[in-house]
Amino acid sequence: MLTINRLNQSEAKLIIDGAVTKAKEFGIPMCISVVDESGNLIAFERMDGGKIHSITLSQDKAFTAASARKGTHIFNQVCIPGHENNLFGIHTALGGRMCIVGGGLPIFYKNEVVGGIGVSSGSPEQDLGCAQAGVDTFSRISS
Repeated sequence: MLTINRLNQSEAKLIIDGAVTKAKEFGIPMCISVVDESGNLIAFERMDGGKIHSITLSQDKAFTAASARKGTHIFNQVCIPGHENNLFGIHTALGGRMCIVGGGLPIFYKNEVVGGIGVSSGSPEQDLGCAQAGVDTFSRISS
């Protein structure tokens, strides 16, 4: 029998709130997704003005981060042809759900992945900054 730690709705909402606060600092309306450890959506927010395509992108970033247990920006770096740990083409895996654009991060609790966050509508760096703000919010409440 396995015991699985999983984010709840309250935690997911706090994670989104942390990302929204950072998005407001950037002045960019974001789409923000939080998924469980299996990559299934728990919570989503599209800020007023968040890009339509970013709805799906944020969910795919969160899915990738949780299921692969690493940030989507890491995949971006190793998808460059000729990289020593080349994963070129991984973005086509799972029907294209594997996202290699920055803005997706896994969420850890006691060294275990309990979910992921994906943020989209800004640059990859802005998306990543908002995702990190969400993760940091969770880290403060869970420690």
